[in-house]
Amino acid sequence: MHVDLLIENVQVYNSYMKKFNEANVAVLDGRFLYIGERAQETFEATEVVKGEGRYLLPGLIDIHLHIESTMVTPESFSFGLIRNGVTTIAPEPHEIANVFGLAGVKQFMQASKHCVVDMFYAMPSSVPATSLETSGGAIEIADLDELLKTEKISCLGEVMNYVDIISNSDSKINHILKHIRTNYPNLVIEGHCPILLDLDLHRVIYAGVDSDHTHQTIEGMKARIAAGMFIEIQEKSMTAEVMDYLICNDVGEHFCFVTDDVMADSFQRRGHLNHLVRKAIAMGMEPEKAIYASTFTPARRMRMHDRGAVAPGKIADFLLVSQLESMTMDQVYKKGKKAYDINEEYIPQNNPYPFPVDYYQSVKLPLLKEQDFTVKVPVADSLYNCRVMMVQDGSTFTKEQQAEVAVRDGELDWQASPFGLIVTFERHGKNGNRGYGLIGGDTIKRGAVATTYSHDNHNLLVIGHNPLDMMLAANEVIRSQGGFCVVEDGVILANLHLPVGGILTEEPLEQTAIEVNRLHQAMESLGYRHYNPIMSISTHSLPVSPALKITDLGLIDVNQGKVVPLLVEAEVHNG
Repeated sequence: MHVDLLIENVQVYNSYMKKFNEANVAVLDGRFLYIGERAQETFEATEVVKGEGRYLLPGLIDIHLHIESTMVTPESFSFGLIRNGVTTIAPEPHEIANVFGLAGVKQFMQASKHCVVDMFYAMPSSVPATSLETSGGAIEIADLDELLKTEKISCLGEVMNYVDIISNSDSKINHILKHIRTNYPNLVIEGHCPILLDLDLHRVIYAGVDSDHTHQTIEGMKARIAAGMFIEIQEKSMTAEVMDYLICNDVGEHFCFVTDDVMADSFQRRGHLNHLVRKAIAMGMEPEKAIYASTFTPARRMRMHDRGAVAPGKIADFLLVSQLESMTMDQVYKKGKKAYDINEEYIPQNNPYPFPVDYYQSVKLPLLKEQDFTVKVPVADSLYNCRVMMVQDGSTFTKEQQAEVAVRDGELDWQASPFGLIVTFERHGKNGNRGYGLIGGDTIKRGAVATTYSHDNHNLLVIGHNPLDMMLAANEVIRSQGGFCVVEDGVILANLHLPVGGILTEEPLEQTAIEVNRLHQAMESLGYRHYNPIMSISTHSLPVSPALKITDLGLIDVNQGKVVPLLVEAEVHNG
């Protein structure tokens, strides 16, 4: 019997039994035909691969991530994925959608069509994430219908505005959820619901949102699983307590591993989903269970019934691995053809997808002046209780702290306080809004950082400790039509250009990784203490991530879902 490929003498992972079996594997027309003892006496193969006792695993599947978080285009992203054994993803492009709306989603899909990795897009549900910010684009119900009729969509992407689900029956997100449940009842609906418990959690699930990928605690995870939610574990949830719970309890059908956001330098240095599998094994999870949670359960969650297992009829996406603990890929096969070999030079094509001209002209903001970093407050001179956004290492959540800051001549004397200034400037050319706040905790202690890579609205976000450095950093980003700039004492320490929509570079992943590493080092040199300073600062403007954030409308109390003033009270403190 003729086959295209025969892999002999491998330890094949069986997803249905959750164990390895010694076998030979035959592939025909890009799909697995046979897994068993038969070999060359039965099959005439065009190509024979000697397995030499190595492990053969299904290709890894990541069902919740944002390509834009790596700041590269889909082609560069695909190159990074395939060499790390990730063969299928369900990316959600709500970052590019916040800049360009439906057109941005379609451009991303078009840019992905010739990538090696299969990219089955999630349809952004929350663009903008809330009504408390100004974005460049929006996704409406008519846009969802158009995507579902013209594109292959894996799911409704993460529903983020859980406050409106609970508190406002007439909200945009509740209308979207009702429309999807009524007209597309079989479409998977993904969720983002941190902290919620009890009745609030159940109301979100009742609305149709039945997964959560946010930072998990034992209490929250148990409540979600008990209520029928599917849990997507990203690295920040892989605490000793959470992993112990997943290892010791029979919950393997109810969770998978996802990456969500991966910085380019981490991608280059540590890998992608394979890094999480490796980490899970190192934390005590059996390799068979870690592989199950990165192949079979994510495939089943997204109803990708043609992959996620090595079995007859399934797409022949597979990995050959010498040691499970390291999860280092010897070879990666996509649809039965070798896509990566550790012993062969793998040079990605550098033919960037040509985005439309206006995608390189999206920062519609005049150069700023020193006085733009003056906070004017119409109150009498004295000390006032102010809200301060406190950054926390180990989380992208922030806390609200209140502290007294002086007002002099109608201006907040923030430079005399122990805190920095944080400002968001609307940059899509819609209204010229700007929001001012104070920032402290594990953030920079001097200099300034400016970026248009600020979730999810991607307005210009600037933090700093003196107006001149803040102006220099901001104007460098404006001139570059987007990016990240770090400044100290009038000197640019790091500068990453992101000209595509103000959030992406067309440089290869390797070069981007070098530039992102420089950003990390520059921010840390200014005193930033965080496991991921870029993700930390970029989520300061995310009004669905607890607790105090900032948009162009001002400071946002996330849990209450409303704008709150910088000055808590107008009570004058004498002395």
